[in-house]
Amino acid sequence: MLSLDPKTWGQALAGLMPRRKNVGLDILAVAGLAGLFFGFLALERQWSAPLRPVTEINLAPSALPVYAFYSLARGLLAYSLSLLFTLVYGYWAAKDLRAEKLLLPLLDILQSIPVLGFMPGLVLGLVALFPRSNIGLELAAVLMIFTGQAWNMTFSYYHSLKSVPRDLDEVADVYRFNPWRRLCKVELPYAAIGLVWNSMMSMAGGWFFLMVSESFVLGDRDFRLPGLGSYMSSAVAKGDKTAMVWAVAAMTLMIVVLNQFLWRPLAVWSRKFRVEEGGAVETDRSLVLDFLHQSKLVKTLAAFAGRLISVLARPLEVPPLKRGEAKSTGSVWLSTFLLGSVAFLLLVGAIRLFFLLQTVGLSDWLSILEAGGLSLMRVLVAITLGTLWALPAGLAIGLNPRLSRIFQPVVQVAASFPAPMLFPAAVAVLHLAGITLNWGSIVLMLLGTQWYILFNVIAGASSVPADLREATYSYRLPLWRRFTSLYLPAVFPYLVTGWVTAAGGAWNASIVSEYVAYNGKTLTAFGLGSMVSRAAEQANFGLLAASLVAMSMIVVLFNRLVWRRCYLLAEQRYSLTK
Repeated sequence: MLSLDPKTWGQALAGLMPRRKNVGLDILAVAGLAGLFFGFLALERQWSAPLRPVTEINLAPSALPVYAFYSLARGLLAYSLSLLFTLVYGYWAAKDLRAEKLLLPLLDILQSIPVLGFMPGLVLGLVALFPRSNIGLELAAVLMIFTGQAWNMTFSYYHSLKSVPRDLDEVADVYRFNPWRRLCKVELPYAAIGLVWNSMMSMAGGWFFLMVSESFVLGDRDFRLPGLGSYMSSAVAKGDKTAMVWAVAAMTLMIVVLNQFLWRPLAVWSRKFRVEEGGAVETDRSLVLDFLHQSKLVKTLAAFAGRLISVLARPLEVPPLKRGEAKSTGSVWLSTFLLGSVAFLLLVGAIRLFFLLQTVGLSDWLSILEAGGLSLMRVLVAITLGTLWALPAGLAIGLNPRLSRIFQPVVQVAASFPAPMLFPAAVAVLHLAGITLNWGSIVLMLLGTQWYILFNVIAGASSVPADLREATYSYRLPLWRRFTSLYLPAVFPYLVTGWVTAAGGAWNASIVSEYVAYNGKTLTAFGLGSMVSRAAEQANFGLLAASLVAMSMIVVLFNRLVWRRCYLLAEQRYSLTK
């Protein structure tokens, strides 16, 4: 298994690079870097432009390339924040037992709060902080996309750290790795496959709420930014079907390009970190990664980056702990300070929330509880339907490299495509079938949440050791026995992560699945999602806060009673590494 130790990063990256020169590819690399440079200059002009009361969205197809670049830049910036958050928050929760008791329930709450729950305060606060430019509004959009990306990555990373194989931990103990070397040589490599696949799903989660993030309305104030989401929102509002088709085509093209240049190479690269004890494995390839292998310029830049990371990481190379030695006083104090800061912020927020909830009457609370029960039922039905097809499909794709090469781009495009862009067509089909939104909202939820399950199952199936698979074939076990004896235990920890994140995604999706604009009208299904959307549209902050509190309590309670027990079952019984 390869190491992620910074001292060897330069050598490892260089090892991926070319054995022969190719001037043409170096020219393409330079052209790509130049394109990124001028693109970010255009982005800087957009961010520093004066804040306008209303932004007019140009529905001409010629505006789509610029809008697509703006949306892509916001998505990648949000993903960078999500990855940083994941590495810090997930590691902290996994390594500090005191912090874990607070951070995990807090993560449950954060993933259950819909985008509209974060957006009013963030938008108003950041716009007030930057009243003369678009910086505040742009930062708000990036942070809104972040709220649709970070949680499933963090859950995956946390669970990977908690389920590192015992033999790898023992090797790290024997060689007296300090925490930084253990992280780079053992924990990050073991978590790489799940982290890469959940990163793909995170980008999909961010795209899901692109229309909401780029064209947010709060009361009589219109906060809109140029981008694919606002383009599609304007096209839907005006009933311009031609513009809708152009938006769908532009979104699909952007996702395909991002898949080929980023996610496909990362998925192939992550297979290097499978835990293997022998066995033949069919290799997978990426055309872009193969091209990069032949570029001398990329090789030089990779080696330079590796040396730079090694220098920056030297302060983290602390001496390893001796047997029986407690953690350093500095690390304990730092954790205590950070934990106290989080607790203080939560206390301040709880006090303000208490006064805000005083405006909500008893009848509203009863209506909220009834709506919460209906939304919970829809969430569970959507997860069940998603599991029925995603489990076998994910196993087939993850276990077969040939199917992975064919279907991975397809599922990435399907998962990354913002489902709300398809809602008008889906609602039209449901209307023709005579299905009301009370039941049809389950289908709309399913369009966005089923991919969390599929991607986690693919990640789990991709990590099944080849020697165990060969053993099942040697003993001629029938398919059902292979499924119950190997495949299900192997993917079950990933499947639980998929269920947890799919549930969070379904609660988030409820705000757009139970409150849909269609054919000039607003269709609603009674539930918490529609109450949140209506409260945000009417700027009713008391009802909005009460609905979000109820949603968070339902999610946390269900996670404690159901999902937590599934995690314990995965760690103690259905794990191939314990």
